[in-house]
Amino acid sequence: MNGAYPSRSLGSTGLQVTALCVGGAPLGSMPEAFGYAVTEDDAIDLVMAVLASPIRVIDTANGYSDGESERRIGIGIARAGGVPDDFLVVTKVDARDGNYSGTRVRESVRESKARLGLEVLPLVHLHDPEFHDFDDLTSPGGAVETLVQLRAEGEISHIGVAGGDVHVLQRYLDLGVFEAMLVHNRWTIVDRSAGELIEGACAGGLGVINAAIYGGGILANPTGGSTQYGYRTASPATLDAIARMAELCARWGTDLPTAALQFSLRDSRVGFTVVGISKKRRLDGLLHTAEVELAQEFWDELETLVPAPEYWLDAR
Repeated sequence: MNGAYPSRSLGSTGLQVTALCVGGAPLGSMPEAFGYAVTEDDAIDLVMAVLASPIRVIDTANGYSDGESERRIGIGIARAGGVPDDFLVVTKVDARDGNYSGTRVRESVRESKARLGLEVLPLVHLHDPEFHDFDDLTSPGGAVETLVQLRAEGEISHIGVAGGDVHVLQRYLDLGVFEAMLVHNRWTIVDRSAGELIEGACAGGLGVINAAIYGGGILANPTGGSTQYGYRTASPATLDAIARMAELCARWGTDLPTAALQFSLRDSRVGFTVVGISKKRRLDGLLHTAEVELAQEFWDELETLVPAPEYWLDAR
């Protein structure tokens, strides 16, 4: 056992989590993003299986499939008889039609509570702030202040910020109001953009959450023909690194998806790692992969293959 399942603390929040979290983005069915549809029955079956599994965290967002992900998770929770005491449901507030006002944040929280069937949301992130104006979101009565108020009112227990661009995320962390941070695509086997951000967050007692560890899919299926990493065309240096890392994995009797997951799970600074799945049959495979242990010599060699910083997503 490599520590994927025993309980650990999420920063200074007091929340107890497992290192592995199921991501709910695919559960609402977004074929335009994931290339396949997900039926309601399949999604609900998976949610119920996760609730009964060693994994004790599920992550979703108000805006995933216009709330369908939350709705299906809520049905699964209800059919399972409620959220177990040791289980954490994480969601995010989202803008609607470009509106990311304080009023919209309150609406987003109300919608999420109704869909999930929860009286209090344990952890709520400000979602994708890099696509909105910082001054607007941090203005008096704006999105950030409203999240803080909702926490004070007891509607939310803890608040975080979730996004991609590490430079934007740092501006929000500097506000000093967030307790957790989710970063995606920036802390993977081929991209270390979030290194300083994670260090600073840990030093400040924030819970660190790592998502999109497969870079949008290419690290989960390196022979699938994709040339996209992190929702953009990958550099030749990144593609070369992926190919060489896949060869290294083969020599060590493992594969790139396993290495990609283990890279995040083995980092003690990361509270939990979000992995999106949509089928119950994939759960056992994910649980198995989370238990794989790779020798330090493997990791030492892998580090020699990491692309130079100028090829990372948020290089400056």
